[in-house]
Amino acid sequence: MTAQSTRQPELSFGSAWRYADAPDSTPIEIAHRYGHFIDGEFVEPADGKHIATINPATDEPISDIAAGDESDVDRAVRAARAAQAKWARTKPRERAKYLFRIARRIQERAHELAVLETKDAGTPIRESRDLHIPLAAQHFFYNAGWADKLRYAFAVASPRPVGVCGQIIPAGAPLLMAARKLAPALACGNTCILKPSELSSLVVLRLAEILQEVELPPGVVNIVTGGAKTGEALAAHTGLRAISFTGSTETGKRIARAAAETGARVTLQLSGKSPNIVFADASLDQAIEGAVQGVFFSRGLSCCAGARLLVEEPILGEIVRKLKIRMATIRVGDPLDKNTDVGPLACKQQLDTIKAYLKTACDASAQLHETSASPLPKKGSWCRPTLLTDVHPSDVACREEIPGPVLAVMTFRTPDEAIAQANDTPFGLAAGVWTDKGSKGREIANRLKAGVVWCNTYHKFDAASPVGGCRESGLGREGGIQGLRPYVEFS
Repeated sequence: MTAQSTRQPELSFGSAWRYADAPDSTPIEIAHRYGHFIDGEFVEPADGKHIATINPATDEPISDIAAGDESDVDRAVRAARAAQAKWARTKPRERAKYLFRIARRIQERAHELAVLETKDAGTPIRESRDLHIPLAAQHFFYNAGWADKLRYAFAVASPRPVGVCGQIIPAGAPLLMAARKLAPALACGNTCILKPSELSSLVVLRLAEILQEVELPPGVVNIVTGGAKTGEALAAHTGLRAISFTGSTETGKRIARAAAETGARVTLQLSGKSPNIVFADASLDQAIEGAVQGVFFSRGLSCCAGARLLVEEPILGEIVRKLKIRMATIRVGDPLDKNTDVGPLACKQQLDTIKAYLKTACDASAQLHETSASPLPKKGSWCRPTLLTDVHPSDVACREEIPGPVLAVMTFRTPDEAIAQANDTPFGLAAGVWTDKGSKGREIANRLKAGVVWCNTYHKFDAASPVGGCRESGLGREGGIQGLRPYVEFS
């Protein structure tokens, strides 16, 4: 609204301003068909098969990607093995230069990459633009700095690369997930075969173009696209020395069994059912915003979502009331709109899974609140941000990962009860603690069985900080010095 305008602002979503549409109309060039990226070139799949990649916001096809099979995976592994010796002998300072170039090109093409990720994965453009793409560049910058300092990173001397690494990433935040795995592996002198999700491969294939631009030696990074069979072929290949996977716990277990037969070392970043613990002495408005950010926003990093909100009993009513008010302002819709908070789900199957979980929760006496007032688009896979109250620790809604914007609220009376409830899950990926007392926050954090614990914040990531889980949430770490460890061995 201009300074001269006399038009009164319209309101919706309770007391929130109604934002005018602000779609990002930046034109992005997308080819009609993409092949695999093997040995520095885009190549057609061995059997000529392609699969359509769909815009989850509109259900319209965007492009076709190659559907890899065992022969494609084997071709990529052979290319990586041929490049391994030369890349490992490349001076660490020279390897660092390549990583710096990749990081700079990601920054230079950041907007293009953000729009492409939003179209392909359904991530709201603000999240792609302000979080995923900058963090991807940061991981390459950070690991470039370690490339010539590896002997200082570990307590033992003479680290050397493990060899050819297979890497499998999920649909959410594809470029960031790729950077988390590729950057430390390349810095340590390994070559890689990366398999992105068939639901969001386009931005990773655009990364392949960046690798060509910076003249990364052929075969150092290979990208094979396709569905579950492609991933199974890569995980079972005997030519791998290491395999890194981010995704569901069940798939991670299958990959671990396959790696046990091939002898490859394994890094797993798996499912979670993370708790957010809010004490009565916390700043409640800050905690509410953290809870909303932790489960409804940053859906590309949904494995760490704070899907269980544990509230100290005396403040339950106030927390639920404020949650409903805040959730009423959440904007669901076109992910290319800069005002959108929550975009579409990755696919229809994910939506069906969420609906089944919500029905089970309601059958078990949970109360369901859909408080976002945004009208859902007619096309695409959409789920309204949902609040569940009157749930019990034994309910499915509190024990299994629901792959969508669903928050379950429970209560506790004492810190010991809060810790017991938080740890009463097979997972152990992340957690949050909200309290104004620093000593209490540290004590609670030390007793939580989680790989990452945030205090008075949530979903804050940095390339220098390791992430990872324990128990059924994973094995090993990504990011920081710890993220280098899976990619080196010692004399």
